[in-house]
Amino acid sequence: MVPADGLLPTLHIGDDDLPWLEAGDGSAIQLLHVDLSQGLWISKTCLPPGYQVATHYHTGIVFAVTLEGSWFYRETPDEVNRPGSYLFEPAGSRHTLCTPPDMEGRMVTWFAIYGANINLDAEGQITSVLDARAVLDLYRGYCEALDLDCSKLIVVGA
Repeated sequence: MVPADGLLPTLHIGDDDLPWLEAGDGSAIQLLHVDLSQGLWISKTCLPPGYQVATHYHTGIVFAVTLEGSWFYRETPDEVNRPGSYLFEPAGSRHTLCTPPDMEGRMVTWFAIYGANINLDAEGQITSVLDARAVLDLYRGYCEALDLDCSKLIVVGA
């Protein structure tokens, strides 16, 4: 199908158009796009050297492209993601994201995540669940509390 006018509008976000929200532990997230009808959230994540994310799995598939630094899953330490690396995670893949302690600079990775992120404790018990709606609400809430503009965030779906 070809649009009548031949051009549908695109949505563009410049690198500095949305705030990076810091968690206080050296990590930060820049939410870019949320599609509530598909349960999709796209973000850039920044982590310092020697960082370890909680063990987790996703209920849907995940795509990742590394932009800066390096990272790996504790469960597969020989598969190191570096700038330009692409990673596909099937739904249900359980893993623990780590950055090398000797990494120079920071790790920045673009993630497209479908479904929920289920965080687990050392015994495998669920500690938290984040989905597209929760991430959107948290991001907007922090931006509002810090008086940061997130109006360029792309949000579609119900």
